[in-house]
Amino acid sequence: MEFGNVSLVRNGIRIIDNVSMRIPEGESAAIIGPNGSGKTSLMKLLKGDSRPYYSEDSETVCRLFGKDRWNLFDLRNRMGVVSTELQSRFKDTTSAGEVILSGFFRTTDIYRTHTVTDEMIVSVKDAAARAGVEDKLTMNIGKLSLGEMRRVLIARALVPRPSMLLLDEPMTGLDIVSRDQFKGMFDTLIESGTGVLMITHSLEDIPKNIRRIIMMKNGKIYKDGMKDDVLTSATVSDLFSSEIEVTEKDGVYQMRVV
Repeated sequence: MEFGNVSLVRNGIRIIDNVSMRIPEGESAAIIGPNGSGKTSLMKLLKGDSRPYYSEDSETVCRLFGKDRWNLFDLRNRMGVVSTELQSRFKDTTSAGEVILSGFFRTTDIYRTHTVTDEMIVSVKDAAARAGVEDKLTMNIGKLSLGEMRRVLIARALVPRPSMLLLDEPMTGLDIVSRDQFKGMFDTLIESGTGVLMITHSLEDIPKNIRRIIMMKNGKIYKDGMKDDVLTSATVSDLFSSEIEVTEKDGVYQMRVV
């Protein structure tokens, strides 16, 4: 993925302001920053939900998986998306298996016009096993815990075997045990070659195998570098405009306001 001088304008306001970055296929990164910094808007550009603003003053590059133009359905087959907003779109009476299966069609239901193959059913079971919900396939999602539902969404994202997972605050609302399990699952996916791009507000939620940190502030890239270089007390304090202490132990980072 490559962005060059990319902006996003809404109602005359630049939500994203001349962002340039490159994420090679298979690389993973975490995007952090204060509320309103442009993290989710950047994710929408990556997903193709928003189109960049093209200015006559500068050349804009928006290249995803090596292409400047793309079919939106094909693009989304290359990306698996997990977000709390997506979770709210499904009916409580939908089974976990149907939610996962819908990942093939990028819908929130299975319709009569959809052709479901035996290979898809096998892939649903495989993705459910990878996410740890193989025993939940026949359950209605209204009966699942928050952590179980999040795992179902991860299985849905994995079912078309995407090149990259886009995770928008995937740990929100989870207890400490579930968060640790999710980090381990993401680390395993990264080791298997799946790129993970995660938005998070908590340093503690960043998997160990994510080594690149992209910091955003006021719609711009504030810092972009390796964990050891950018996750310092001074840099994070500047990012959040508050005095923050950053500590690290065994590859896990934490921060606290001081």
